[in-house]
Amino acid sequence: MTSLADQVIAALRSGHDDLAAYAAALTPDDLTAPSGASEWNVSQVLSHLGSGAEINQAAVERARTRAGSPPDGFNQGVWARWDAMSPVTHRDAFLAANGSLVELYESLTADERRDLRIDLGFLPAPVGVGEAGRMRLNEFSLHTWDAKVGADPAATVPADAVPLLFEAMAGLIGWIAKPDALGGKSGSLAIVTSDPAREFGLELGEKVALTDRPAAADGTLRLPAESWLRLITGRLSPEHTPAGVEIDGPLSLDDLRKVFPGF
Repeated sequence: MTSLADQVIAALRSGHDDLAAYAAALTPDDLTAPSGASEWNVSQVLSHLGSGAEINQAAVERARTRAGSPPDGFNQGVWARWDAMSPVTHRDAFLAANGSLVELYESLTADERRDLRIDLGFLPAPVGVGEAGRMRLNEFSLHTWDAKVGADPAATVPADAVPLLFEAMAGLIGWIAKPDALGGKSGSLAIVTSDPAREFGLELGEKVALTDRPAAADGTLRLPAESWLRLITGRLSPEHTPAGVEIDGPLSLDDLRKVFPGF
């Protein structure tokens, strides 16, 4: 059976190849056009991905060589250097940095993919290659959508990433949700997704939590799993909601968009 690490590394490769081909064809005007991230243009999205690739690569290399923690100010220095780049340099440096990161993941041996523990610097303890890579895949896949959607309103999160990210995002619901935005409303929803097919519950009140599918939900939300990922990360605005997304009951899609404004 293919391990989580193997699946994630394969998705990182296909995601890189796709976005690299897209980014390489962008003109200077394309690079300064609006992205799906409200505060960034396309080149700034690529800059974020490129600086993240550099920081991620350093973490993997430290784990591989048992080099310990990064020097003080390491991340800040990386961000400052990338912030100073021009839009075209953002693109070109992203192509190099993310390509290098994917090659590093691909170079890990079977034993390293199984046993290596990577300290990402923001978690309580180091995590395995599969989990570290999946966190990078989450960031990469959502920002790939950001980079493309300004020019292509029908853009979607890369299909091979969706099932890998679906379960991982469940643990973030309580952190990313803003229940106060409901203004006192509450309710339970049955969530039914396709590609992959899943059924579960979403409880909305003073807190927001995922549950088993409720026996007597107040309403039902039916949508592709890809759209669910974009909904809970603030990327399912009305103009980017595909046909076939359906909700019934007292809560609306606009209510859910307020609860999940993005991050």
